[in-house]
Amino acid sequence: MKTLAISKATKPLSEYTKKLKDELLILTSNGRPVVAIVSLKNVDLESLSLCTNPDFMEIIEISRKEFKKGKKLSLSEMQKEIARMDSDI
Repeated sequence: MKTLAISKATKPLSEYTKKLKDELLILTSNGRPVVAIVSLKNVDLESLSLCTNPDFMEIIEISRKEFKKGKKLSLSEMQKEIARMDSDI
């Protein structure tokens, strides 16, 4: 991870992004982070869209909490549940 004060960013952002590999560039103002520039070279648009969707991230968080509490389904239980849902349609 690299940091750069916005007041010292004299080049166009495109110049800074060319130097990023899989790193993160944090732009700061008065020593506090305000913007992150992240390389998306190995990220597909669907994954990016989902990870920035608050509704989807809420579903993931609820699922993680349920999993920690032991609430989970085996593959066969999941297949039965999906088949039951399909038959209800």
